[in-house]
Amino acid sequence: MDTDVIVVGAGPAGLMLAGELRLGGADVVVLERLATPTDESRASTLHARTMELFDQRGLLERFGTPNRETLGHFGGISLELGGVDSAHSGIWKVAQATVERVLADWASDAGAKIRRTHDVVDVEAGQVDAGNSDTQDGDTRGSVRVRARTPDGAVELRARYVVGCDGEHSTVRGVTQLPFPGRAASRRLLRADVRGIDIPNRRFERLPGGLAIASRRPDGVTRVMMAPFETPAPLADDTPSFAEICETWQKLTGEDLRAATPLWCNAFSDESRQVSRYRKGRVLVAGDAAHRQLPIGGQAINLALADAVNLGWKLAGVATGRWHDALLDSYDDERRAAGARARMLVETQAALLLGGAEVDPVRHMLSDLLAHPPVRDALAAAVAGVDVRYATRWTHPLAGLRLPDVAIGVRPVDESGTCRPNADVTTTYPHDLLRPGRPILLNLDCDAAWHGISHSKAAAAGLTLVCAEQPPARSLDTVKALLVRPDGHVDFSSDVRAESLQALAAWQAWRRGSAAALAR
Repeated sequence: MDTDVIVVGAGPAGLMLAGELRLGGADVVVLERLATPTDESRASTLHARTMELFDQRGLLERFGTPNRETLGHFGGISLELGGVDSAHSGIWKVAQATVERVLADWASDAGAKIRRTHDVVDVEAGQVDAGNSDTQDGDTRGSVRVRARTPDGAVELRARYVVGCDGEHSTVRGVTQLPFPGRAASRRLLRADVRGIDIPNRRFERLPGGLAIASRRPDGVTRVMMAPFETPAPLADDTPSFAEICETWQKLTGEDLRAATPLWCNAFSDESRQVSRYRKGRVLVAGDAAHRQLPIGGQAINLALADAVNLGWKLAGVATGRWHDALLDSYDDERRAAGARARMLVETQAALLLGGAEVDPVRHMLSDLLAHPPVRDALAAAVAGVDVRYATRWTHPLAGLRLPDVAIGVRPVDESGTCRPNADVTTTYPHDLLRPGRPILLNLDCDAAWHGISHSKAAAAGLTLVCAEQPPARSLDTVKALLVRPDGHVDFSSDVRAESLQALAAWQAWRRGSAAALAR
């Protein structure tokens, strides 16, 4: 093998995945077609859950102090996001180019190899050897061969797995023949970043001829977006001229952009698609390679980063032979469901934004409903990405959700698994505990020994054992035990102390790939 995993594409998903893989101990090579990072930032909005994920990996300080806004939208209708249950509620304005730079530095510092001017043209995958379903050696044979063009000629690399993070026109998805069903484009939208002009900000203005948006950034660059109500579906790879941008904007708003300097122009559509499965043997897809939707409110980049964090810890364990290959099926199950729900939210917003007068009654009704806190809070949580719940075998209210980021008092634990009640308490947060990228077995009942669960037993299961005092938070005030995945989601939670040993046994069985554990 040349490496454990080949990641195709050095966008946000590919770079986040590369860092996660290195955190889990897997060797990774990233192949990118472009010679240098692009300075075009098609995305510029990060939501609360994404900022939590960055916080879990200690990356927030690398972004400096990005601008935070609390007022978001749903289909152009104002939606307050500042009240989302997260320390990072609101909208964070971070250019995609900045996200890529931060993640590239992080992944490179961790040992990921990023090879540019490598244009992948073919992927040939061997079969996964299922082996014995109760052992961990079911993924040790077979490989994927990736061929790429470079300025110096063709190259071929071999790895255990390959992940296509190569965008909406994914080569990996195409050559692997992963079905990409959905709805074809029906509307063409234009956008551009321009400098040197002063026009009024427009927040999702529905004008007689179409939708117009204008937003001036602190650096003086203005982004304009427009969607005439009557337009044909776009041609493939259609790129508008600046003259077309100016003409369309003037028709909609009456404003003249011709004196501005265009930084980049782009056309996109309301096409909506999702792969029928995120995995085909040794080949997986993530980010825009797995789903395509109208880019409203930064959903695409936030969804892509969540894909990468969900996959990273699982694929690292499988590719290095510690865990069974069947664990990767949970990536397909979990992120396909999350992607389908996000796509539904985007489709709803597209109808509200781009529909004609016929959608005005729906818009008025939704505006009235958002005045009610339960409706507003539920929709805000969905937009912010903090309400995602993954299916687990447990029925506790916290199971499958992300762990609330509340302060906890951590105490030392002796080798028998017993907390030391007289020891000093250190206040910390779950995001600090998740920095190493390992799952956590969290004991919130410091007065009790954990029935023989010691540091050594926890370490053998790939876990970090943490003993903590009950936090003053209603969401955790009855919880005795929590098993938290490396991505911050709760796999197991219980209000009953005796179930902690059962949780450890279940984790060990799942990690080994036990057929019985996987079935349930």
